[in-house]
Parts: sequence; structure tokens; C-alpha cells
Amino acid sequence: MTTHKAVPLSVDAMIEDLRTLVEVESPSRDLAALKASATTVATLLEGRLGGRAALVETEGGPHVHWSAGGDPKVLILGHHDTVFPLGTLERRPFTVEDGHATGPGVFDMLGGVVQAIHGLAALDDRSGVEILVSADEEVGSRSSRALIEERALACGAVLVLEGAADGGGLKTGRKGCGTFEVSVAGRASHAGLEPAAGVNALIEAAHQVLDIAELGRPDIGTTVTPTVAAAGTLDNVVPAAATIIVDVRVETAEEKERVESAFAALAPHLDGAEITVQGGVGRPPMPESASAELFAVAKRLLPGIEGMAVGGGSDGNFTAALGVPTLDGLGAVGGGAHADHEYLVVDAMAERANLVGGLVNAIRHTARSA
Repeated sequence: MTTHKAVPLSVDAMIEDLRTLVEVESPSRDLAALKASATTVATLLEGRLGGRAALVETEGGPHVHWSAGGDPKVLILGHHDTVFPLGTLERRPFTVEDGHATGPGVFDMLGGVVQAIHGLAALDDRSGVEILVSADEEVGSRSSRALIEERALACGAVLVLEGAADGGGLKTGRKGCGTFEVSVAGRASHAGLEPAAGVNALIEAAHQVLDIAELGRPDIGTTVTPTVAAAGTLDNVVPAAATIIVDVRVETAEEKERVESAFAALAPHLDGAEITVQGGVGRPPMPESASAELFAVAKRLLPGIEGMAVGGGSDGNFTAALGVPTLDGLGAVGGGAHADHEYLVVDAMAERANLVGGLVNAIRHTARSA
């Protein structure tokens, strides 16, 4: 039987640490802002947990890696980049009111980072624990994926600090997700004098949108959604080029392969048109089997907690695909990710911090007993 005694934690201290992180804005791809944010995260880690937090410099921004030392047993995984542009804080400053904390990134996912740090700080022994806070999760984790996978395999268990599911549930499964860009090349001509001399890329794109939409299989969890399209230059020119952006979500590896093959096989409808496809399902599906063992522990620690599979992806998709036990949604309770009404429930912060601490203790106890 796994046991862990929840300890009193200072919610006021957590709120102040959250304020510190939120007030250093960190939009993805803004390297100067991300450097300031990473330095702030590292300072918080060192101040609360001791030791040294290393900045791992990459083209996607600096990732923050902290280790308690000893044989690695559990990786706590987060990110410090947010989707909000610089200046959002001025319009939507950090505020605590009516039991909610608001401000850019409080739910996704700075609140989870703060909670995990305080949960670990309450433990007498933190050996075997690593924390990795990446700089590019919101834009695909291209510069952090290899490091995430390396540390996940070394540790053997992963706790992901993404915000909780609806109602505070944990995320026990995730769809694989990715983006495709379909480019259409046609031929320009005068729309009034010689419309037939051109190859209308916009018309070809319309055919492709309809073909692409047919690839979805919502009955088995596969969604294929054209989301952005662009074509043309002037109102009197037959468009020579068009692009279509498509969001894809799948629940199984088989569907990933089917959809990627279907995109590769897209063919033009108009004579003279050409189709080029880039992209793919970059985050593989996270099956619920990957979280089953850790979720059972979470249920013993917090009996009322629920688990659910969700459509969004996270870095937990990568670690689960490696066969590493992975439990997601351990961050803030709240909602409004990526939106102006984003919020964190203050009263849930201590409970979630203690849950992370309890899971860490349980994982390390199991590893020692093995």
C-alpha cells in the first residue's frame, strides 16, 4: 500500500513564486524573453530546492534542467514558454481575486511548475528526482525532444505538469497530433483577358480541402481539420499559388500511418497543378496503458481523482511512445489555456503540490524495491 502524508504548504509563497514567473513574459520563439524566463525558473529551483539548475542553450531557447543527484528515478516535465506575445501582461496583469489567479501562463503551465517545486521542497529526500522545464513545448518541442527522451529513458518514469483536465482530473491518455502544410502550385494569367491560360491554384486548393476533410474518422478518434488557407495576389490575376494548413489528431499509431500516407498520396484535380505536402503527426499518441500504473498510485494518494483521455498533445506523448510510464495533467487546476480568461484555482494548489510529492515518493520506493 502506497502512503504519503500530505504536509502543510504555504499557498501565499506559491502565489508569490507564480507571480514572479508570470511577470517575466516568455512567448515561444522570443529568445531574449525566453532567456530571462529560464533564468528566473532556474533561480526559483535553486532557491527552493538547492543545488544548481543548468540552462541548456538551444536554437529554440534555453531549457532548464535540475537534478537532485543520485540514481535517476523520476523526471518531472514542464515548459516555461507561453503562447502570449510580449505586452499581454500589461493588458492582463497577474491578479488574485475570488479564489482565482489570472494572468498569461498561470494555467498553461507556470502554475504547475510552481506547485511541483513546492511539493518537492516539502520532501526530506529528493534524491533521484530530475526536473526539466523546456522552452519550446508550445511550438512543437523541436529543440527539446531529444533531451526529453534521453532523460525520460534514464529516469524510467515521467510526471507531466500540464494543467489538469476538466474538473481537476489527470490526463491518462492523449491523441497524437500534428500539422500538415499542403502547397498548391498553379500558373498565373490575366483573370479577364486569358483566364483559361492559367492554372487556378485557388480552385485546386478548394478541391484539396474537400479531399483532406474526408480523411477524418471521428468514429475512431481521428480528426483532420483544415484550419488556415491562403491564395492569390490581386483581384485580376488567376492565382498561381495557394497553401492549406491542416490540424490532425489520432488515437493510434495505425491511424497516424494511414493519415500520413493519405497526405503523401494527395493528387491534383486540375491539369498543370502541382501538390507538395510538408509536416506530419509530430507527437505520437499517448495510450492510456502508459499511465495506468502511475494513475493507480495517484488514486491511492487522492482517492477522488479522476482520469481521462484528451485530444491535446504534450511532451508526455514523446515519453509514453518510448514505453516510459507517464502521467499527465498534474499541474494547475483551472482552465482557459491559450485564452484571455485563463485562470488557476488557488485552493487546489497545495493538494496538487502534495500529489506530486506523493507520486515522487511512491516511484522512488518502487524503484528501490525492484
